[in-house]
Amino acid sequence: MSDIKATTSYEEKGYAAESHEIPLPAILASKTEEELKAIKKSATWKMDLFIMPAMILMYIFNYLDRQNIAAAKLAGITVDLKLTPVEYQMCISFLFVGYILMQVPSNMIASKIARPGLYICGAMALWGALSAITAGVHNFAGLVVCRFMLGFVESVFFPGAMFYLSTFYNKTQFATRVSILYTGSQLGNAFGGLFAIAIFKLDGMHGIEGWKWLFIIEGVATVGLAGAIACFLPNKPSTMKQLTEEERALVLHGLAREQGASDDASEITAGRAFIMAVTDPKTWLLMGILYCTYIAAAVVSFFPSVVGTLGYSRNITLVLTAPPYLLASIVMVINGWHSDKQQERFWHIAIPLGVAVIANAIAISTLNTGARYLAMMLFPTALYGSAVVTLSWIAGSLTQPSVKRATCIALINASCNTPNVWTPYLYKAPPRYLNAFSLNLAASALAIVFAIATRLYLQKKNAELARGDISARGAPTQRQLAGGFRYLL
Repeated sequence: MSDIKATTSYEEKGYAAESHEIPLPAILASKTEEELKAIKKSATWKMDLFIMPAMILMYIFNYLDRQNIAAAKLAGITVDLKLTPVEYQMCISFLFVGYILMQVPSNMIASKIARPGLYICGAMALWGALSAITAGVHNFAGLVVCRFMLGFVESVFFPGAMFYLSTFYNKTQFATRVSILYTGSQLGNAFGGLFAIAIFKLDGMHGIEGWKWLFIIEGVATVGLAGAIACFLPNKPSTMKQLTEEERALVLHGLAREQGASDDASEITAGRAFIMAVTDPKTWLLMGILYCTYIAAAVVSFFPSVVGTLGYSRNITLVLTAPPYLLASIVMVINGWHSDKQQERFWHIAIPLGVAVIANAIAISTLNTGARYLAMMLFPTALYGSAVVTLSWIAGSLTQPSVKRATCIALINASCNTPNVWTPYLYKAPPRYLNAFSLNLAASALAIVFAIATRLYLQKKNAELARGDISARGAPTQRQLAGGFRYLL
């Protein structure tokens, strides 16, 4: 596998015209086009089998432990702890303060260590323990500290998972996998309310309130699942035992050819990676899309309360929160898959954002139950359907070197989660929530503007690449150029 002296290229084999001069490893040099395709298919299937189900389960429990406070509110946590509305909003906000602070340092760590998969699993066990401990709080101070620490530890997962997946999958596969990953958050939201209904039946057992059982059961389950996943989750393609030598060589060659960076944690320092990230214009353009999208998507933190304005009982309200997230899960996978199939990003982002604009317009303009529930069905579907493709655009456009890529992903995700700190204070004056939904409409429209600006900028960069001009900041590496690199539009 380590012998890369062979000069046969994918182009010579007819396997992928964009590969140009990048040579195949010697172990693959004699393979035919059909054999290379079969090896790639087998390798992808194995990675999907051992990685994606685990990541989905991790994301489900990431969201369950993060969002269970919304269900706990319906079960009386604010009454038992004597929380004012502002104190409850602060408990939501402070989780995201911790979540934001740790993301960039955590992803720098993940990009430098030998076992990022084990690192993520360890963080999962820790956030599960913190969630279970939350059942023991007796006042606002205890709850806000637990929520802050929960966010601090949970910050490892999503940017870490994005970077982790980018070390296994290339840009032609990435949007689909991010979409599949994101179904974990939507399934967590969808079934979180249903789980809560079942757990709340334990209310009073052994003298413990229902909302405390919610934190205990979901927290303990998270810890157990983290231990199980750690036993089989691979850390890197180069050490994935389930891959054959040929499969491993093909995966590593494809990633190096596309990303312009080998699996070398020492290629640049973390400080240099941070400077490269913040001086690349693409970082800020792509951040603008996701930031505005996440402003509008902050509605999910209050989704049970928003659905509650329809006037149904607690259990019916929790049941009604499930269909929007189930629909979102389906649409996200389809949108991500189609984006990969077409190798196109802009329209797969802009069209869902247009739907989000319409949904918020409906929410602002009417109190009709059917119309408002239609808007609620569209909120997560449109916003997350757009976000998964935006995240793929980020990972595919900010690829080199790998430590910079990890830093960019974390920097963007951390910055784009700051709306979760201040948007909770907008969800006042139900049932219309006029201020919140008006801002969500404007943010969705502004996200489209940023998407247009990003597309135009990347078009300009592709024209420069065609002329051989790579002098600008954030330009691809020579290795990427040798592989025929172009930004996806």
